Amino acid sequence: MLLIAGGIGVLAVVVSILLGPKKPSASKLMPYESGNDPEGTGRERFPVHFYLVAMLFIVFDIETAFFYPLAVAYQNVGAFAFWEMVTFVILVLVGYFYILKKGVLEWN
Repeated sequence: MLLIAGGIGVLAVVVSILLGPKKPSASKLMPYESGNDPEGTGRERFPVHFYLVAMLFIVFDIETAFFYPLAVAYQNVGAFAFWEMVTFVILVLVGYFYILKKGVLEWN
C-alpha cells in the first residue's frame, strides 16, 4: 500500500511537470475573479493573524462534525455528551476572545 501511495504521489508530480505551464504569457498572468491586476511575486508572507484565524476555524469545523453523531445518539450517552459539547463551546469562545484581544480580526 505504501508503494502504491508513493507511486501516485510521484506520478502526480511528474504529470504536473510535463503538462504544467512552461513560459509565462500575458494571458497566463491575467487576473482571475477578483478583477485586480497581479502584483508582486507571490512570495510575500501572510501575516501571522491569518494563521491564527485559520487554525481556530479548522478546530471549530472539525469538532462541529462530531456534534452531529453526539446529537443523534444523545439519549445513549446522556449528560457526558452534553457537558463535552458545553466544554468545547467554552474553549472555542476562549480562543475567539484571545484573537479579539490580540487584534487579529482587525484587517486594516
